Amino acid sequence: MHRHGKTRSMSMIPDKNLIKLRFEQAAATYEQQAMVQHLVADRLLTLLTDAMPAFSPLRVLEIGCCTGLLTEKIMGRFPAVARLTVSDLVAAFEPCVCRKIGGRRSDLTFLAGDIESVDLPDTYDLIISSSTLHWVHNLSALCRKLHAHLNPGGILAFSQYGVDNLREIRAVTGVGLEYQEIVALKKAVAEKFDLLVVEEARETLWFTDPISVLQHLRATGVNSIGQQVWTRKQVSVFIADYIDRFSGEQGVSLTYHPIFMVARPQ
Repeated sequence: MHRHGKTRSMSMIPDKNLIKLRFEQAAATYEQQAMVQHLVADRLLTLLTDAMPAFSPLRVLEIGCCTGLLTEKIMGRFPAVARLTVSDLVAAFEPCVCRKIGGRRSDLTFLAGDIESVDLPDTYDLIISSSTLHWVHNLSALCRKLHAHLNPGGILAFSQYGVDNLREIRAVTGVGLEYQEIVALKKAVAEKFDLLVVEEARETLWFTDPISVLQHLRATGVNSIGQQVWTRKQVSVFIADYIDRFSGEQGVSLTYHPIFMVARPQ
């Protein structure tokens, strides 16, 4: 970090062990702070049902269920679901998800592990994921894998984040996740799927100060500035730079850049 100087940007490849640890640590605070994730999940389901008004999946796979934020919405939107498989890196999220769906627990299979390598136990009418797939290492390979597990007439629907996501953090620290351009995402999906919906948006959250931004990111399991422990001076520089660059009447900003896709197998 260099006050008033140009910061060299460094993209990080997702460390899945670290991702697992961060989300485990954020389990108790995730939903309280996940305002954007709620909006994104709702929008994804709206786009799906608008594109396929009569769609009523019986077997569903959700990727990256976390505490069950989307899971609960899926069961509310599609009451005919007979079998729901949810996957997550964090096995400890299973009781959270079970609490969310209450009496439907017998319909649930929890699959702990990395979606890129874990064996999928079934075929599905809907494969859905919200605010997760930006963590995967090879989206093209994953799309090929998911294509093989979709039933005829099935749908793939997901949201993930694009290149402007958390842009303030990258601008100030020079560090951030390597988010993909929407063109690259479309290309990866289009190898095996016909795209029905492609949409992107920008959501801005406002905080009283830069430390509140960091607390928000930590509470949602996202820490875009790596594992380095900052000195007191580095913290002071971060605060000054952030205020200098990203202040407004409502405080300091933090940008989210969700991208939504709904597709069917070719």
